[in-house]
Formats: sequence, C-alpha cells, structure tokens
Amino acid sequence: MNNKMIIKFDSVSENERFARNVIASFLLPLNPSISELSDVKTAVSEAVTNAIVHGYPNGVGEVTMSAEIDGDEVHIAISDSGVGIENLESALKPFFTTKPDEERSGMGFTIIQTFMDDVRVISSLNSGTGVNMRKKINSVA
Repeated sequence: MNNKMIIKFDSVSENERFARNVIASFLLPLNPSISELSDVKTAVSEAVTNAIVHGYPNGVGEVTMSAEIDGDEVHIAISDSGVGIENLESALKPFFTTKPDEERSGMGFTIIQTFMDDVRVISSLNSGTGVNMRKKINSVA
C-alpha cells in the first residue's frame, strides 16, 4: 500500500494532540500493533512539541507534517520555518535543553530516535528545522 498526506497547522500546544491523532488515523490501514502506533505517536508528539516550543518562541508560526506510506514503512517529516537550532550537535545529545527554566528534560530528540528506525534532523538559523523519521510497520495486513 502507498499513500501520502500533508497538513499545516499553527504552532499552538493544542495542535500537538491533533498531529498525534492525524498520524494515528493515517497509519491504521497498515494495521500497526498498539506498540508501533504508540511509538510513532510519541515521536510525532516530540517533534511537533519541539517545533511549537523552540521553533517559534516569540509567537505563532506554521508547522508542517507530511507522511508517506511506502509498502510497510512510514516516512514522516515535521518542519517549521522558525528560529532554527544554533548548535544541532548539542541539541541531539540527551538532556540538552535551552529552556531549563521551563522544566524541559532535553530528551525530545533522544525519544524520537528511540522509537523510530531512522531519524534525520536538518536545521538552519532563522530558517527553521525539519525532522525526518522512518519506521517499518511489522504488522502490515
């Protein structure tokens, strides 16, 4: 089965739940296990939360989520056109956070990497960040 979709939404916290539900619905034709579905929803949640919290710290911007089903794999991209990441190497390390005063754990990218088979992050200052993820769904009908 092959399918693809793209959505754009405001970078407001309420839309994190929306993104999780959209990706869950999109994956249903692959008949994912509860564990696989939970893994993907958690990774999407972390990527969208990063875009909302870090991409647009001084206001509301736009977050884009695209997904493609290619056979038994799902490819997901979450991107923003926000401030970008100043030091991507540091940001990818566990417990690194630029917002310790907001009780951020600095585990977002680590969680994404744990639950997905492949993760690539691209970022440019003042141009935004993109998180590209891939996961094989073993329960394909």
